[in-house]
Amino acid sequence: MGAFFNEELSFPPVHANFASSQEQLIRFSKNVHDNVHGNIYLDPLALKFIDTEQFQRLRDLKQLGVTHLVYPGAVHSRFEHSLGVYWLAGAAIQKLKQNQGLELGIDNFDIQTVKLAGLLHDVGHGPFSHLFEREFLPRVVSGCKWSHEQMSLKMVDHIVDEHHIDVDFEMIKKVKEMIVASSELTLPKGTREKHFLYDIVANGRNGIDVDKFDYIVRDSRACGLGCNFEFQRLMETMRVLDDEICYRAKEYLTVHKLFYTRADLYRTIYTHPKVKAIELMVVDALLKANDFLEISSSIEDPSDYWKLDDSIIKTIEIAPNQELKESRDLILRIRRRNLYQFCNEYTVPKENLEHFKDVTPQDIVCSQKNGGAILKEEDVAVSNVRIDLARGRHNPLESINFFKDYESKEKFPIPDNRISHLLPACYQDMIVRVYSKKPELVGAISEAFENFQLKTYGIKAQVHETPEKKKRRL
Repeated sequence: MGAFFNEELSFPPVHANFASSQEQLIRFSKNVHDNVHGNIYLDPLALKFIDTEQFQRLRDLKQLGVTHLVYPGAVHSRFEHSLGVYWLAGAAIQKLKQNQGLELGIDNFDIQTVKLAGLLHDVGHGPFSHLFEREFLPRVVSGCKWSHEQMSLKMVDHIVDEHHIDVDFEMIKKVKEMIVASSELTLPKGTREKHFLYDIVANGRNGIDVDKFDYIVRDSRACGLGCNFEFQRLMETMRVLDDEICYRAKEYLTVHKLFYTRADLYRTIYTHPKVKAIELMVVDALLKANDFLEISSSIEDPSDYWKLDDSIIKTIEIAPNQELKESRDLILRIRRRNLYQFCNEYTVPKENLEHFKDVTPQDIVCSQKNGGAILKEEDVAVSNVRIDLARGRHNPLESINFFKDYESKEKFPIPDNRISHLLPACYQDMIVRVYSKKPELVGAISEAFENFQLKTYGIKAQVHETPEKKKRRL
């Protein structure tokens, strides 16, 4: 994606007319058409990052990992998502500048910083979305604390150094702070100015950010699902009070829909039982190939890491090496739809959530009664799925402040009982799913799984019985 731009371009001063600023932005920017947001204008500094092999790599990282093997339309990449977040981040801060610019001291440095943070927030992601860091790496790197946010910080520095991008050091420092604002790497708030800027891209304060705005709409559209969450309403009505982005009280239901739409996407798409079955197979394939391909050895050095993307599966699939035969066989099973067989699932009882420990294949095997096939741990796959409203077991609405109208200077939370009596009393689901790696063992594993539930909870917590035809399948 090349583009001509004026190297001497300077953005209009803070006091310049807003419309004039927009005209100059369009004049010196490259226009691309996005299927979610329409025309997106990429400014000259953003293009310097976009036109690098490290950023273009995001084209080869599917936003939803292997989900396209269940929802065929989900082939969009982290590249277009990153452009979308860049655009929404710019739109959000421009809206604040338009409404409160003089009061908040928003300048063009702030605007450029927030937009770059939106553009680069996912540049450190690994293959197959979150599968790489949450499922694969913990199995091969003991005590692994690696995260894609951490790699994004390294990748930003690497891109700047590798391509000699002339960018203000302080701007890059703040970009990196904004990227990790919602992660464990976040810096103490006392080190920041204009705290509200850190609410835009990755909001660690309450979870409302343009990253979610983009992927909720983009993923829903790609998977053919309806989406009644309207992020535009929140962006139109937001304002800063006491250095925090707050929302008009009349939009409390829009905020409510944000979190519940996200949870619904997790339940319906991201953790679909067949999606998780394929993820388990991909993880096993990567684990069996890791020693030979040294996949995990690239996670510290961005100059090696940027070469790693979803094509690793094709690399394994076409390689003739005997060391990769087991991995190739697993990928062939995925191609031929000979997947790990879903046995059953249950939702952990609410009273057991706080002290829940992930269920392992060993737990299932040890619950087998005498008689029948002898199960081994390598015959069983377990997926422990957590679904929440973005704040774990806590209600995200407790962290959000609202205002009455545009003349008011006070912010306040809205208690649950003022929103609806239909809201849940619990804000997290924990679902345990068990799969058989061999079709002929579905019955035996299903029975062992039921025994595990009885032993653990005194009841069979599963929602439905395993179909008899699966138990008899040979």
